[in-house]
Amino acid sequence: MNTPVLSIIIPAKDQAPFIRDTMTSLLNQFDDPAALEVVFVDDGSSDGTGELVGAFADRLPGLRILRNDEARGLATARNQGLDAARGTAIAFLDGDDWLAPGHLAYCLAERDRLDVDFVRVDHVRTTNGRRTIHRAPQARRNTVLDPRDSILPHTETTMIDYPYAWAGLFHRRLADAGLLHFPDGLFTAEDRPWIWKLHLQASSYAVLSSLGILYRRGVATSLTQIYDRRQLDFARSFALAFEIVAADPEAQRYWPKVIRQFLAVACHHLSRSGQMTPEVKTELDAAITETMAGIPDPLLTQALAALDAKRRRVLLPHRPAASRPARHALLLKGAR
Repeated sequence: MNTPVLSIIIPAKDQAPFIRDTMTSLLNQFDDPAALEVVFVDDGSSDGTGELVGAFADRLPGLRILRNDEARGLATARNQGLDAARGTAIAFLDGDDWLAPGHLAYCLAERDRLDVDFVRVDHVRTTNGRRTIHRAPQARRNTVLDPRDSILPHTETTMIDYPYAWAGLFHRRLADAGLLHFPDGLFTAEDRPWIWKLHLQASSYAVLSSLGILYRRGVATSLTQIYDRRQLDFARSFALAFEIVAADPEAQRYWPKVIRQFLAVACHHLSRSGQMTPEVKTELDAAITETMAGIPDPLLTQALAALDAKRRRVLLPHRPAASRPARHALLLKGAR
């Protein structure tokens, strides 16, 4: 069987209202339809999403459909797609988003021209029919960059704050090295440890000035709109990111950034906790405290002191009452 040029992985659960737009946009990506392998992971849909995708089989000869009887979550579904993908390049797409004609062909040609591990792109956000442009936070475009150099400064928005898996295209060698897989079982925030591992361990990348991704925002079924315990996965996600940073030889450079990210996301969830049930709110408080306990005390003290007074007041009640010296000594080992 011929190896496809590019595999695009699309996990989806109950996306019947939008999946036709997603699949139709794939028909216009390459002159040769055989260049594209579409690995669709139907993650426990009950609204016929998989059947709607199957109707495109005659127009997308590289279409493959994997089915989960019960939802296993975005991270696991993406990993299933990765394990099945055969392309020499990898891309991701969510089941309610779509691509401009030729977007994948352009990204692939630029990745090949620059000979980098991966490329990242801007995107267009669509909210209730209104479109806004969102730029990847890197001013240097169409040139080879070191991913590690795009993590800092910790006080500014950088590429590590742009974790969207679908906003780019990746060389097969990253998947073979384990850099494209997500932590299994996470329903939300799965891209936080993923982007840290990618930027710390990949060798090269580039940012392209392309607006070929249309990202649908504000959908009622989106995980950004829910208030149940799936949102609490951000705490586990950042605990994993802490471990990735702590294991890096230059951990002292990057700890302030990952701590600042966690505190910002924790504040966000605490600000919306009034819409959670009392049980989920209690779990949220406990999860923040437990995750905060994984931050070395001196670094946590510095990070909290650097916050504005409002955020500091919100977070201080969640600071652990006692430190964990052995754990902190291990995490600080790379920060000295």
